[in-house]
Amino acid sequence: WDPLEFTKDGSRENFLRRRAVEIKHGRVAMYACIGYFVPEFTKFSGDLSPSMGIKFSDVPNGLGAFSVVPLAGWLQIVAFCGLIENTGFTFTQRKSIGIMKDASMTGEKAEPGNYGLGWIGAFNTIKPIPALRQRKLNAELANGRLAMIAIMGMLFQNGTFGTTGPEMWFPGSAFENELGVQAPTGFWDPAGFSSDGDAALFKRRRETELKHGRVSMIACIGYIVPEYFRWPGYLSPSEGIAFSSMPSGLKAVSAMPAAGLLQMILFAGLVDFAYFRADPGRAPGDYKNAGVLGVPNGSGPM
Repeated sequence: WDPLEFTKDGSRENFLRRRAVEIKHGRVAMYACIGYFVPEFTKFSGDLSPSMGIKFSDVPNGLGAFSVVPLAGWLQIVAFCGLIENTGFTFTQRKSIGIMKDASMTGEKAEPGNYGLGWIGAFNTIKPIPALRQRKLNAELANGRLAMIAIMGMLFQNGTFGTTGPEMWFPGSAFENELGVQAPTGFWDPAGFSSDGDAALFKRRRETELKHGRVSMIACIGYIVPEYFRWPGYLSPSEGIAFSSMPSGLKAVSAMPAAGLLQMILFAGLVDFAYFRADPGRAPGDYKNAGVLGVPNGSGPM
């Protein structure tokens, strides 16, 4: 997956450098995610800075730590990262890595991200099995990519809403017994939209959620079915457009006549404002005319 076509030039050297960068960023992001979880449940005892009287327990989690950790502490962190970067985890043998190069790429048989530490950094004490090694390396890449997305989400939420730890994932709410509250997340509202306990707003959002989900399920079917089945005859007899000539996906938007798109919009409006109207006396998404599984006026158990 290379949507920006960085590898279009076919340069293996550039590809390996980017792969080394990707692996490194993924590993750092995985550490960063752990750094958001662990301090919520345990912290080192004693002092972080005896000279300044700052204990580890005094340091807040997340972005709040930036303003509490002393400057000397940040310099130590930067120096330690530089030591790893320059020695490739040997801490004694400085590598001539140069600009935009990684310590894992300096040997004749260099491999991106391979610092000679073995599986899970166990210093090659685990016997290498090629098939298992390939699977583990793919897993590391996938986990690192997920962690990069996850840490950005946590940083954004922490900076925007000020939440960290359990309240980031399981905020308190007045709607914890509602339909859709399921393990393992329980009532999941990381942005805290329902923290005010407003039942009317919750009901409106739930109805919107259900409607979007139903439209999305129909849309997914609309992507799959036309690959195997098309209606016979014409979509637009006046313009000579047959159903079989319509492309799938987004291209259909430009191929469909304007009158056809207008009919779809009018039909959706008719359904939304006339046929399936919200009833304050019924549950969100429960329309009188829809019945069970959308069968008009149907009844009986689901």
